[in-house]
Amino acid sequence: MMTQIPPLDLIDRKIVATLMADATTPIAQIADRVGLSQTPCWKRIQKLEANGVLTGRVALADPAMLGFGLTVFVGIEAPDHGTEWRAAFARAIDALPEVMEAWRMAGDIDYLLRVAVPDMAAYDRFYRALTDAVAIKNVTSQFAMERLRHTTAYPVNTRDR
Repeated sequence: MMTQIPPLDLIDRKIVATLMADATTPIAQIADRVGLSQTPCWKRIQKLEANGVLTGRVALADPAMLGFGLTVFVGIEAPDHGTEWRAAFARAIDALPEVMEAWRMAGDIDYLLRVAVPDMAAYDRFYRALTDAVAIKNVTSQFAMERLRHTTAYPVNTRDR
């Protein structure tokens, strides 16, 4: 089943790009950038939210400044692919706030997690909690040494109609 993508015109894409760059941008400034008055701009933002294009507005933080100096990418191989195991795994990762992202994958690993922890000892506690909570065939941990690039903004086309 294909996800229905709502049609976005150039103005919608410019609004989305502006908000992805800085969600605190005032409506008046967004409206000016996209060539609308404030009320139609605000209505478009509300429609983008209602249609699920805009899913939230957040403040981004530096993980190291919050004491999360270690990022770990964790590959998980499932012992089986049944409904019960998948539900147990989902419950396990939902209960572990260190999991920043979780992806079901195609390829050599079944799931990929991005985990944020203060240090190796905290990762060991996370690892033990995860493996105690659900049966896992194999866990592969990759430790990030340096973040070279990070963005939450998708490369939306703001030039072509």
